[in-house]
Amino acid sequence: MLFTSQSLGLEIGRDGLKFSLVSRQKEDFRLDAFAVAPLTTEMVRFSHREPNVLTPASFVTQVRAAWLRLLTKKSRVSVSLPDTCGRVMLLDLETRFRSHEEGAGIIRWKLKKHSSMDIQETHLDYQIIREKDSGEQTALVSLIAKPVITQVEDLLAEAGLEPYAIDFTSFNLYRLFARRIEPTETFVLISCSGGYLGIMVFYDGILEFYRSKELPGGHFDAARVFQEISSSLLFYREKNPHRELGACFCIVEQTLWEPFHDIVAEATGLEPLILEAERFVLAGPGITLNRTTAFILSASLGAAVRAF
Repeated sequence: MLFTSQSLGLEIGRDGLKFSLVSRQKEDFRLDAFAVAPLTTEMVRFSHREPNVLTPASFVTQVRAAWLRLLTKKSRVSVSLPDTCGRVMLLDLETRFRSHEEGAGIIRWKLKKHSSMDIQETHLDYQIIREKDSGEQTALVSLIAKPVITQVEDLLAEAGLEPYAIDFTSFNLYRLFARRIEPTETFVLISCSGGYLGIMVFYDGILEFYRSKELPGGHFDAARVFQEISSSLLFYREKNPHRELGACFCIVEQTLWEPFHDIVAEATGLEPLILEAERFVLAGPGITLNRTTAFILSASLGAAVRAF
């Protein structure tokens, strides 16, 4: 089997930098190289308001050193940032519009009075995920402060990289496993990764609910996780009383699978199915890809897959 097309993904998270160099042949993905490097709280502090990197020179050094360990000339990179670096929302719009630019203007106007962020100093992107015959639409909207995204782009460029797509970790985790879960169409996806808990509910293949929470101190706490999942799904069910969740998929590290399984099963009333990255990505020559390593790389793998 010949793998040719390559893509580079990078996750910047509270637990460090993770690079994944991935190639593709038809429907198969292969990990050709990876690199991991630590980030300290003195170097990076994630926020949706202020630039996240506190010591730019040290950050650039870490990024460049990790990238060089990949032994690749590939510099174009898709980037994954923690969800808390921005805002994600589902927004109902009353009418259709003629262009993406016009839609962005309407969304900015609609959000101007309802967001704590300075909309004029915010990078906004959106995707229409539902259209009704009446003309009403639902948009998946992503917001990130311009100082946050500009700093990331500038520092990566200084390290020798070419960032071309920046997205949030929840969506890159979903992207990695999309081929496995999308045929189900109606499901809840719950992830516990990098100190964050993510909950996404899809109905008939359309995202209907999204929530991401930073766990206190970045540590797994069973009571807090159960509370967050239960309250999130209670809110969803109250808003959609006739919806059935259908299936439940989970992304969590191996050491937490047993307690996480019990928490999710109780909160959802469903039998959770764990998604394991090593089942979706082949190991390239000289690569040892065990369950732990694959989980650590999951978001960077999802970012890399975006290019294909």
